[in-house]
Amino acid sequence: MATLLYRLGRFSYRRRRLVALIWVVLLGVFGAGAATLSGQTSDSFSIPGTESQEALDLLADRFPEAAADGAQGRVVFAAPDGETLADPANQQIVQSVVAELAEAPQVASVADPYQSQAVSPDGAIAYAQVNYDVMFGDLSDEAREGLDDAVQAGRDAGLTVEVGGDVVEEVPATGATELVGVAVAALVLIITFGSFVAAGLPLLTAVLGVSIGVAGITALTGFIDMGSTTPILAMMLGLAVAIDYALFIVSRYRHELEVRGDGEEAVGRALGTAGSAVAFAGLTVVIALSGLAVVGVPLLTEMGLAAAATVLVAVLIALTLLPALLGFAGQRVLSGRIPGLKARDPESDEGRPGLGQRWGRMVTRRPIPVLLVAVAGILALAVPALDMRLGLPDQGTAGAETTQRKAYDMLADGFGPGFNGPLLVVVDTTGAADPQQTAGQVAGAVGELDDVAAVVPPMLNQSGDTALMTVIPQSSPSSAATEDLVGDIRAAAGDFESATGAAVMVTGTTAITIDFSETMNDALVPYLALVVGLSFVLLAMVFRSVLVPLKAALGFLLSMLATFGVTVAVFQEGFLADVIGVEQTGPIVSLLPILLIGVVFGLAMDYEVFLVTRMREEYVHGASPKQAIVTGFQHGGRVVGAAAIIMISVFAGFVFAHDPMIKQIGFALAVAVALDAFVVRMTIVPAVMSLLGRAAWWLPRWLDRILPDVDVEGERLTRRLEAGAEAQQPVHTT
Repeated sequence: MATLLYRLGRFSYRRRRLVALIWVVLLGVFGAGAATLSGQTSDSFSIPGTESQEALDLLADRFPEAAADGAQGRVVFAAPDGETLADPANQQIVQSVVAELAEAPQVASVADPYQSQAVSPDGAIAYAQVNYDVMFGDLSDEAREGLDDAVQAGRDAGLTVEVGGDVVEEVPATGATELVGVAVAALVLIITFGSFVAAGLPLLTAVLGVSIGVAGITALTGFIDMGSTTPILAMMLGLAVAIDYALFIVSRYRHELEVRGDGEEAVGRALGTAGSAVAFAGLTVVIALSGLAVVGVPLLTEMGLAAAATVLVAVLIALTLLPALLGFAGQRVLSGRIPGLKARDPESDEGRPGLGQRWGRMVTRRPIPVLLVAVAGILALAVPALDMRLGLPDQGTAGAETTQRKAYDMLADGFGPGFNGPLLVVVDTTGAADPQQTAGQVAGAVGELDDVAAVVPPMLNQSGDTALMTVIPQSSPSSAATEDLVGDIRAAAGDFESATGAAVMVTGTTAITIDFSETMNDALVPYLALVVGLSFVLLAMVFRSVLVPLKAALGFLLSMLATFGVTVAVFQEGFLADVIGVEQTGPIVSLLPILLIGVVFGLAMDYEVFLVTRMREEYVHGASPKQAIVTGFQHGGRVVGAAAIIMISVFAGFVFAHDPMIKQIGFALAVAVALDAFVVRMTIVPAVMSLLGRAAWWLPRWLDRILPDVDVEGERLTRRLEAGAEAQQPVHTT
């Protein structure tokens, strides 16, 4: 692979105008596709194989009027203090707003709260259900304005009026706060290289790669259903890895250019060494993200594949366009120095020891204390993970100032906390003698279960073979009591079927959330085993060792446990929640743990490869195990540290996003990279390797014969080039 990349780098350098033109054309093509082919994103998802999904499919087939998928809204009214909505003046205001809503564009129906019995027992709260005849993404500006005007009319008349439902949801989008991370990354690059030209190349290639990736994803929304968070996740990962990959290659190129002076040869050698590690690291990220498809949840599959595609584009740009841009820049990557900044070449052996080298020496001198402190700290951070609860964000986790959160709280005050998370019980009465009576028996039995506040009388479809009833829990949608209620109904389903011949299933948003969380929980351990096993095989191929991959896999597990613990402490327990703008604590997003494993695995392997390959190279060339560790830090510590800070900064910029899912993902990724890079890879790894000594590089002969030699560090390429250079030297005769 190193030889192939060496040739690719030289070709891209020589034919830089052609390579640059190809990428510019690709950007134009994908941009045009995004502008002309894109459709609306959707946050609906299916969970094949679960009871809630089976019930939804049954409703769509037999009870389509109950499974309407148009946008919905709840306009919630509250009377002034000391008054009720039964007062004639207030009732007139409510009915006036309802009438205005009924005339608004794209509204299919509006339920009058007085006729639908949607008034709280104390008369203080009421709501009007508004159904639209189009999906949320197809709502026109006129429809939204009609809703806003009707609501404002009620407010102007003296009532408190708020709106919930998907009609007021906003499509997640990036803002100025997310770009703070990119600004920090730019600053780190400037400090690392001491040159605006060298620092600008990674940023330029990252922006181009992410633009192409996100444009492609946007174009696909016109053909497939895609979640609104998918492009943001792809951009988050694409920016981080693209900057990092370009940083590694530019750093190696600058060293080679200073040593050899020939730009084409320098870029070839940079790609044959650092480029090989980039290709390997990028491949691990792509495999890990694509592996999310094995979970069997379409939402997670699309997120993984979209992010994997963006990372793949970043790798291709780093291996082709970046060498071309280095050709355009020429010697300027060594010039353009910034006054006051003197960036030392991390590959050079000259000068006083750098911070990485001094850190490596300290760790190798005191490996046991360093290891004990680092592992104890990691395990302490992991403790809160023991209480981790999974769920999905709802309007109860929205900001306190938003209308959807106010409507959520008003409904909970007026009708009870369970009103915001009703359960839908579907009864398949095909095998029942009397469908109406059977449905009534099921409703009566469900009403006697614990934590049930009310059961709405069941409705039969036109053919009489399916009944639907709404069950209002006493507890909030995300509470353990509501989860227990879903379990109780499902546990009693067997008795219902035995007694009546009718099949009973539970669905609805709350049940779907529970099923989704259980699916994620069930897939977590198998997926983790798959990722850890994959890391062991890949690293055994790279390092020709058994213990180094084992140590790397165990370190990955430690960083994951600590990341889960910190995330739970902040988002579930509320520790330091105000600092990062968490307005409402709650369960951890269900897909976060498994998504985090898929993403961080690849990133962790990046740093493992870039640090340990140089250690192995020094050891193979005769250095002692401890000296190999120190030299590895001398050559890789500065660049890896800068890369980690850049990645942390990019991820941390998304912590300030308004969408709670994006906020959690950005926070968890930033914490995971920080822990894995600085605690695991740069502290625990060298401490363990120092204790292992020569045993760290042991590999059974039979395994050595089986494993392919991928030569990620480009050792064979270096030997071949040096041999070729010696052969070309003139022979002096006397």
